[in-house]
Amino acid sequence: MHSKTLLLQFAMEIARQAGDLIVHEREVAGLQHDYKGGKELVTQADLQADELICSAIRARYPDHEILSEESSPDAGRIWERVQYVWIVDPIDGTVNYAHGHNQSAISIACVVGGDVAVAVVFNPFTDEMFHALQGEGAFRNGKPIAVARETELSRAIIATGFPYVKEGLGPMIRRVEAVLTHCADIRRLGSAALDICFLAMGRLDGYYESLSVWDFAAARLIALEAGAECGHFSELPAGADPQFHNKDLLIANPRLYPKLLELLVAANQQQST
Repeated sequence: MHSKTLLLQFAMEIARQAGDLIVHEREVAGLQHDYKGGKELVTQADLQADELICSAIRARYPDHEILSEESSPDAGRIWERVQYVWIVDPIDGTVNYAHGHNQSAISIACVVGGDVAVAVVFNPFTDEMFHALQGEGAFRNGKPIAVARETELSRAIIATGFPYVKEGLGPMIRRVEAVLTHCADIRRLGSAALDICFLAMGRLDGYYESLSVWDFAAARLIALEAGAECGHFSELPAGADPQFHNKDLLIANPRLYPKLLELLVAANQQQST
């Protein structure tokens, strides 16, 4: 049994190493990029950071499994079969990264016995390190963080994102309309992991989107440990684990959560009538 504290220290170390790499590749080496499936941008820095992180994990913990966006995206629900699984996004916010924006992060989570137990999200451009251990609170650069206490939708700042594949935009637009109508404003910042961490420390009041598991596995634990309520605004499929279910994710403080849930469910029902 590995100490969760040691797992966290290791995750923070390799996140910083990957952060140094991606800063160097953009600011010094110069970026090269391609498109996965002809639509989703990927740079050489994504691949190099993935190799750095995954190689370090394999060297330190050869008995652990890895689910990574760049090198093993099709590994499936391996957390149901093995004791230790690392879930890695070497650059969350690649489009931001490639276009010179600083809203990008390395996201690393470790699943222990089927539960996300260790979480690190690191933005090397702002030197912000978010981390959490299951049951031990959430932190930014070593200091405890907590969700905002906003209770009114009319004063809430809500974040979301949009997919690369431009299908089914109608329902998304209806949800955006509902949020803009009933909330103070909306943000689309380009990194789900950082959006959720921003919510965890009170920079945002709510977040909703459909994602891939590597986008949110670490940040979701950080938000939970900061006092957020995490769920979904559509029915969870039978047998799905809410920790990993990636469709229609909803995160907010406990007072706003039921109000946002009602708003988004109503928008979904409107689209189906």
